[in-house]
Amino acid sequence: MDLLNKVRRLENLHIVFWLIKDTCWMMEFKLLGALMIIPALFMAVFIVFHTRKSPDLFINLAILCWITANSYWMFVEFFMNNHHKHLALIPFCAGFLFVIVYYYRFRRSSLL
Repeated sequence: MDLLNKVRRLENLHIVFWLIKDTCWMMEFKLLGALMIIPALFMAVFIVFHTRKSPDLFINLAILCWITANSYWMFVEFFMNNHHKHLALIPFCAGFLFVIVYYYRFRRSSLL
């Protein structure tokens, strides 16, 4: 199996973990939601590692930042009475920067 197919299969599994985590957040299943942070973040890091030499690296870094921010926000809401949830803005902003870099590089390469 080539790398692209392997990463696509991992992305599909990653979405399952992500959806379970967010569903637990919505349903206020605190323990399961907190536990689902681990596979969701692990899969995001794994995908970033495997796409480190591909054009998709920056979009996958943005996804990692989004899941990091989302997981932090959920954890703070569950276990810290929503104190400091504003700090989730840091990885959200980093994710936006990665998206900007991704589209800048994509547009630049399509113009050449």
